[in-house]
Amino acid sequence: MQQLNWQKPSASGSNAGGSCLELATGPGDLRHLRESDNPDTVITTNTAKLHAFILGAKAGEFDHLL
Repeated sequence: MQQLNWQKPSASGSNAGGSCLELATGPGDLRHLRESDNPDTVITTNTAKLHAFILGAKAGEFDHLL
């Protein structure tokens, strides 16, 4: 896999012990997600699917999983 520029959300802060989701843009329409404390496992999707997931999360569709 090519070298990706991973971005952390500002809400994760600089807490070295805290983990968060990181996001990177790949070639074309690819988007990559990983957990900062497990960077070898990467989920790859596209912009439309990631957008739908984020909208669902914002709407509380996954709150029952917490």
